[in-house]
Amino acid sequence: MEEQQTQASAPKPASEENPAGAPERTRLRQALELQRERILSERTSSPHRRSALTYALADIEEKLAELGWTVHL
Repeated sequence: MEEQQTQASAPKPASEENPAGAPERTRLRQALELQRERILSERTSSPHRRSALTYALADIEEKLAELGWTVHL
């Protein structure tokens, strides 16, 4: 009984609360994909800039993975 109360009071993921959130998730995914493409197309000889781009790319790909995105080859 106590476990059921805990589950009932726990916050639900946005997808369960608001099925209409799908368009927002799509927009977010598209924005992240565009950022990813921009980073992949950027060329630099600066090791510091290249390192920053590598970390930014990893962060974007992690966020995309949370949205269920997979690499499209």
